[in-house]
Parts: sequence; C-alpha cells; structure tokens
Amino acid sequence: MTSPVHSPLLERVMNLSAVSDLRAAAPTFDDDFHAADIAARMVWSSVVEPGDRVAHQLIGVLGPAGALRWLEVGEKVAIDLPDPADLPDPADLREGRSRWSARLEAGNVVAQLEAAARVGAQVVIPGDDVWPPGLCDLGNHAPHALWVRGDQTTLQRLTRSIAMVGARASTGYGEHVTMELVSGLVGRHFTIVSGAAYGIDGMAHRAALADEGDTIAVLAGGIDRLYPSGHDALLQRIIAMGAVVTEMPPGFSPTKWRFLQRNRLIAAMTRATVVVEAGWRSGSLNTAHHAVQLGRPLGVVPGPVTSASSAGCHRLLREEPATCVTTSEEIVELIDGFGTRESDALEDLSPGEQRALDALSDRARSVTELAVSSGMAPLDVQSALGLLDIRRLVEQTPTGWRRRRA
Repeated sequence: MTSPVHSPLLERVMNLSAVSDLRAAAPTFDDDFHAADIAARMVWSSVVEPGDRVAHQLIGVLGPAGALRWLEVGEKVAIDLPDPADLPDPADLREGRSRWSARLEAGNVVAQLEAAARVGAQVVIPGDDVWPPGLCDLGNHAPHALWVRGDQTTLQRLTRSIAMVGARASTGYGEHVTMELVSGLVGRHFTIVSGAAYGIDGMAHRAALADEGDTIAVLAGGIDRLYPSGHDALLQRIIAMGAVVTEMPPGFSPTKWRFLQRNRLIAAMTRATVVVEAGWRSGSLNTAHHAVQLGRPLGVVPGPVTSASSAGCHRLLREEPATCVTTSEEIVELIDGFGTRESDALEDLSPGEQRALDALSDRARSVTELAVSSGMAPLDVQSALGLLDIRRLVEQTPTGWRRRRA
C-alpha cells in the first residue's frame, strides 16, 4: 500500500493520546494510511466551515491526509494525481487556501482535540459503522467528521428516524401536538432528531426521553458547548440516553450561518422532516427546504389560521411538495407510503434497469457517474433511465438523474 502523505501537524495529532480516546468506540485500522486519514479528518473539521464545497472536492481527489499536506506546503509537495483536471478550479483553491490557512496557523487544532477528549466526545467518520448513511446525499457539502457525545450506537438507528422541528416561540397547541406525535412515533420505534432549541425542538426531545425512546440533538456549535445554556440539563439527559452530535469541534460558537448549515444535517440524516409550528420566517423552514432538496418526505402540521406561529407551516403547504399530517400514523405513512406505491413499479425490472436504479440516490447524478457506479456503458445507462422514467421511478433534474421524490 502507498505510504501515507504526512504533514508536521498530522504527525503531532497522530501522536496525541487524546486521539485514541476520541476513537475509542470506533473501528480500529491496522495500517498507518487509515490512521493518517482519520486524524486528518479531525483536523479538517476544525479548519473549514460547514458545507465547504471546495475542501470536500480537494479531499475527494487527494484524500484527507494528502489534502492537508497540500494545504501546509502547496505546490512544493509531490502528490500523484490521477488527473490534475480532477482538482477544483485554481481560483477556488487559492481562495479556499486563504480561508483555511488562517485557522491552521492559529495553532488551535491540538487544543481542540484535547478539549473534545476531556468532555468525553468521540469522532466518527465516513466508513464507520455508525456513520449516518443519509449524509452521503449531501455530496460535496457533506461533513468531514461528526463529533458525538453519548451513545454512538443511537446513530445506527437513524434508518428509522424522523426530524421534528418547529418554532422557538411555540404555543401550548404546538407543544401538545409535538408531545402526542413524538409519543406515537417512539411507540413505533422511531428515533427522534431535532436541534435542541427552545420551543418545539426541546419538547420533541423531552417527549422522546419521557417514553424512553431514542433521540439525537444536532448542535450548531462546538461539541463542548451545550447550547442553548438553558437546555443544559436536557442536553445532559440526551447524552445519557441518546446522543448529541455536531460537525464542529470544541471552541466554536453557534452562529447564524452554522445554524443554517446544521439544518442540512438534520434533514439529511433522517428519513423525513416534520414541521409542527413555524413563523413566516422561522429557521425551521430552512430545514424543510433542505429536506425537499434532498428528496426527503416533508410533513407539516397545520395550525389555527389566525396563529402567526403557524404561518410558516401554511406557507410550506402552499409552496412546497409537503403533506399535511395530524397524527403519528400519518407521519409513518409519509415514509412507508412511498415504498408501497413503488412496489408495483419495481416488479419485473430488467438486470440493466435494476443496476441503474441501484446506482441512483436522492442526489442527482450524471449519466457518466451512473455508468461508473453501475459498471454499465453510458448508452445502456441512458436507455435504462428512460425505461425507469416511464415507470415513474426516476426523474431528471438540471444537474442529472435521481430517484423520484415521494
């Protein structure tokens, strides 16, 4: 195997005793190549802001360790590339390097890793058994790693999960509906995911804990900072019984940008998103829009037409491909109903159609990408997609083909 591309910082990180604590419950690797990539992902998660497309593309070409080495010494490092054209645009790289280098030179990475170990955090990366598979649909905006406090295995139960989000300034009506919906979902063994904010988010977590169900809180700031501070006791309970997750290492405060980026994780890691209450400009609408873009089902609970707290919900029902839901049974139908409608169309697929369908996901992919994934010739892929389109199993978008939305 090719020897890993190390950097001075990476060597230092790999020698930290804190790193072994951060990976204690994750799979171990028996070669330096994987160890270097794991450590590099920890570094990258502290160097870049959430959703940085250019960094993700660079890592996709050079690998986490190679990309970190490039960041430190640039063109002076010799790195074998399959094709230089695979790298991001040079102008994007120059701009990205100016962003990332400032944090790299600040020298906070080691302190952040040690702080994470002190609060009992652990790091999971793509390829780990507990990595939420839905995050892969974020493509070049997927996180490099997740920082977790609590029971990592809760992440494995995201295959049956619902995001419950809503207004911070919730009403008694919204909180009561949330409690009833979550209780019904937990009774059907669904994991409840939310953002731990005041209002609907907090009620969703409390209701799940009250019924001894699985719940995951996704934060916008560092893993050492339980935010909001007024929910410190609630978040400690979630750590004890579920998991608190973020893509931000210690030391990072929750900002408006990071809240908006956090919402994409909530939408991506769950099977469906349900908005209970939302004002006209509620942040919950951002989570709903991410769900729609990812092809996830979106459920919306209606409210009184006179209530400003439900104005955003009614807006979603009018403007987005959303479904009105009022009971936990209707939320389950939101997910399971699509599989039922698909069943007839999935019968008697040809081998080529099946291979093309298996290569698709909720994220749009080009015919070339699908040919690589399926091992088929591009013309055969195009033919199979046409037949799948007739069956209404796929849809074409401006950026490529994907599975048809529910």
